[in-house]
Amino acid sequence: MTSSPAKKLSVLLASVVLSVACAAPAFAQSGGGGGGPTGSDSDAAVPSAASKAAPSTKAQRKAARKQARAKKNAELKKLEANGYQPSRNDPNYPNDIQNAQKKAGIGTAASQ
Repeated sequence: MTSSPAKKLSVLLASVVLSVACAAPAFAQSGGGGGGPTGSDSDAAVPSAASKAAPSTKAQRKAARKQARAKKNAELKKLEANGYQPSRNDPNYPNDIQNAQKKAGIGTAASQ
């Protein structure tokens, strides 16, 4: 059984592609040599704060979403009680919400 040169070349090419595809994630995860934003190797082994705090089960994620929604709604109610009207088309929008935040003691909005 003889193989044609084209078949040998395609098998060789496929094996090279597979080996590079398997090795690429290993190179991408190494944090050495200043490739990262800080350039230190110790950061690669430390999990991020978001992954530590992320709930693992569906029930925990649902509870976290429910709690965040309740917090957001409470803050909006506070702002509305202090003069903010989100449905109003106000040309002075940033000043309106900032004044309501000062009255409610919530803090200032993120700068744009």
